[in-house]
Amino acid sequence: MPLSAKQTGKLIELLKSPPKGEEATLVDLITHRVPAGVDDAAKVKASYLAAVAHGTEKCPLISREKATELLGTMLGGYNISPLVDLLDDAAVAEVAANGLKKTLLMFDQFHDVKG
Repeated sequence: MPLSAKQTGKLIELLKSPPKGEEATLVDLITHRVPAGVDDAAKVKASYLAAVAHGTEKCPLISREKATELLGTMLGGYNISPLVDLLDDAAVAEVAANGLKKTLLMFDQFHDVKG
């Protein structure tokens, strides 16, 4: 079952301070159990991953590069703007570009990505 927005928020709190022995499970949950796209849980996930990818939030289990990679797996929606912004960050630009190459649902942001 996919996680709800509330469950995703609780998961993020656990990611910030992971219980010993649960690290792999937490990363698996954020990677595979939050739906891609534009529902409320995806918005929560994208917001947190964007903060980690930009370096404004620290996560002991997810690096800036991994956060950018995970944003790139979300297929579209709330991940587009952060990925476009990350194209200007030398540390993660290549990862962001690779994620955008696989993004399907761009709608009005297509021209931001194309340009």
